[in-house]
Amino acid sequence: MDVMRLIDQSRHALEDRQEPVAVMTEAWQAQALAQAVGSRMAVGGPPELRGEAIGLSEIGVRGCGALGPPRLGREGIRAARLTRIGDARAALLDLSALLGEVGIALVGLACSAGADGVYWQCMEAIDAADESRDRILEMVRKLTDREAHLPEPDRAAGTS
Repeated sequence: MDVMRLIDQSRHALEDRQEPVAVMTEAWQAQALAQAVGSRMAVGGPPELRGEAIGLSEIGVRGCGALGPPRLGREGIRAARLTRIGDARAALLDLSALLGEVGIALVGLACSAGADGVYWQCMEAIDAADESRDRILEMVRKLTDREAHLPEPDRAAGTS
């Protein structure tokens, strides 16, 4: 499935979730998607992005670890359905926006958390989401630099 559809599904699911466990599950899903996008771009993306893409994948793993594994079967993990990135710039910007929304949802959850454990899980996950966004924005910057140096016909082809 195209990454843009997965991001859209994640956004809608996050909007619909109110209970703490459901919010944390959606945050986990977003970090798993960041991990998958990072891995895919590290292997098949432009060489200039590989270092940042590997970093994005590693931070996604950390973000998932901070939240703990949700009770999902393989079919329930959206990132497992990723088959195509397509327009890398659009995908990265939308993923960054999703991670920003996840961070906001986690801040709300942390503020209302009754238990210290939940609070610190949220803090670690917020940190991972912010770091993921930093990596993504650096990847977008590198894509912009790369495209600025491509001959005119190659720019229209994009970075698929």
